[in-house]
Amino acid sequence: MKNTERSFARRIDLTSLQLFVAVCELGSIGRAAEREFIAASAVSKRLSDLETAVGSALLYRHSRGVALTPAGESLLHHARTVLFGLERMQGELSEYADGVRGHVRVHANISAIVQFLPEDLGAFSREHAQVKIDLQEHLSTDVLHAVREGAADLGLCHTGDGTEPQELQSRPYRSDRLVLVVPSGHALAAAPAVRFEDVLDWDIVGLQANSSISLAMRRGAARAGRPLRQRIQVTGLDAMCRMIDNGLGIGLLPDRAFALMRGVGNLQSVALDEPWAERSLKLVARDFGSLPVTARLLADHLARPVQGRPS
Repeated sequence: MKNTERSFARRIDLTSLQLFVAVCELGSIGRAAEREFIAASAVSKRLSDLETAVGSALLYRHSRGVALTPAGESLLHHARTVLFGLERMQGELSEYADGVRGHVRVHANISAIVQFLPEDLGAFSREHAQVKIDLQEHLSTDVLHAVREGAADLGLCHTGDGTEPQELQSRPYRSDRLVLVVPSGHALAAAPAVRFEDVLDWDIVGLQANSSISLAMRRGAARAGRPLRQRIQVTGLDAMCRMIDNGLGIGLLPDRAFALMRGVGNLQSVALDEPWAERSLKLVARDFGSLPVTARLLADHLARPVQGRPS
């Protein structure tokens, strides 16, 4: 390495690169400081030092946040490559640890958590009791965002309608099917199957606005050219069932989730005759090959078909 190259490498520190990437992703020094738990003035100082080290302005600063200069765009590409390389190094070195230890950060949507993860994670923990799993529930879009930004090692979510970013890798996990849930005795309860257009005649109990089910319903209503009469929004499937049982509307639930909650009220399901009712859950990661060994073990476990396990 030439002296000038060695000098440049010494002027660049990893923390500053991480903060620079955070600022670029969030478009704001303040928001990056909040996410990284550091004072905004300290972030600004590190960015200024980084600009001095590379000898060029990296960001345009304005009242609404920041924007990348051409030099900043180049550095962002290289910074991500460097940080990703460090993750790969960590993954490879972790294989030499004395036994498999550590923790895996998993973000998943509510459908995966309710329907499949309790059994899957329970089986994994019985085989690898020394591995800690940090599981958080998020919307599918937020799961993808967390994996892309490195806040989660693995994600489990629906990735239909082109929502999967190209920079992520994915593996099939499970599938489910949306069904209409109505109170027993409801006018639609006797139908063998219903089209979503028929559902639009009734008040609907739905999940929060950006959930995959709510997005699917809005797209279905738009295709039918009808308004969506979603009067109540809840954050959990059990709460949705209780609202439906008390006559506040009808709703769409994944079939296995409804089967697991059959004791919540006097309800019944009706098949939904729509192609988009069939959904695929995906396991996503930045790069499965560069995951730490513990995360790779869990990824392989989740993606492995198991005889007798529901699909």
